[in-house]
Amino acid sequence: MENGSVVTSFILKAYTELEDHRYVYFTGFLLLFILMVLTNVILIIVIYTEKGLHEPMYFFMCNLAVNGIYGTISLLPSVLGYLTSHSYEISLTACLLQIYCIHTYATVEFSILAVMGYDRFVAICHPLHYHQLMSHRKVCTFIAVSWIYPCIVFGLYFILTTQRTFCDRIIERVYCISFELLKLSCLEISTQTNVGFVVTIFLIVPQLLMILFSYAQILRICLFASKESQTKAIQTCTPHLLSVINYSVGCLFELISNYLKFSHFNTAQVPYKARIFLFLYFLIIPPLFNPVIYGVSITAIRAQILKLFTTKNKLNPPQVRMK
Repeated sequence: MENGSVVTSFILKAYTELEDHRYVYFTGFLLLFILMVLTNVILIIVIYTEKGLHEPMYFFMCNLAVNGIYGTISLLPSVLGYLTSHSYEISLTACLLQIYCIHTYATVEFSILAVMGYDRFVAICHPLHYHQLMSHRKVCTFIAVSWIYPCIVFGLYFILTTQRTFCDRIIERVYCISFELLKLSCLEISTQTNVGFVVTIFLIVPQLLMILFSYAQILRICLFASKESQTKAIQTCTPHLLSVINYSVGCLFELISNYLKFSHFNTAQVPYKARIFLFLYFLIIPPLFNPVIYGVSITAIRAQILKLFTTKNKLNPPQVRMK
């Protein structure tokens, strides 16, 4: 039977652990926010303005940067707001909106990384047919699917969450997440939990298989290639592999933090602030890491970034004083 005291707002309890040094955390998160937006915007501008970078790989990078900004805006402004407030209350509507944005950011990120893995497979294993297999139309289709598929699949599951009523208010996070909110439901959640597990499989397994297939084929080709070809393949794949590993580590942290929450090991040995870091890793580090690693490791992008920042000096050379 449903509890009569249905709540429409929640308390993000994790912020109470940050009160002792709230302005230090605020400064740190503000700098991270500025850096994440700035680095991703610079990458987008460079790819958009430089026609030499209008290739499939760079379009996918651009979408990764757009998604990074989307994820950053979904989280950090609210974190900054709560760090300057003594009220950690969030409305049901805002909580649901945050859940949808954060979950779609996470699944779109993985989808784009999967498509980028396929792009590297085609570039290395079928170089002569690359422009045919990765035509402009196919690239647009890949980009559209990498956004639309996760948003629709999670959206269908998300509808079930919006129809729930809730009888408890405490969320032990600095942001709303689907599983944490469902635990506060007035009614039994095992059916929706099972549905969520199936949805997670649909949102992870196809992308994971694409990445594994792509790199299995790349490895197979490299085993029989010359040293020069192997070196070129490693240079081509390294930025993407680093992005995949970094994001996978973030997702692993999220799984570990969920496990620790229901374990005696949690409160006994893991500091709460360390768990907050685990909660935030996949939402903060990849959007900051991706544009930096692509900007540093890919010569074409690095050259255009340097050109972007040196153009002003060239247009405004120091004037010589006439005697």
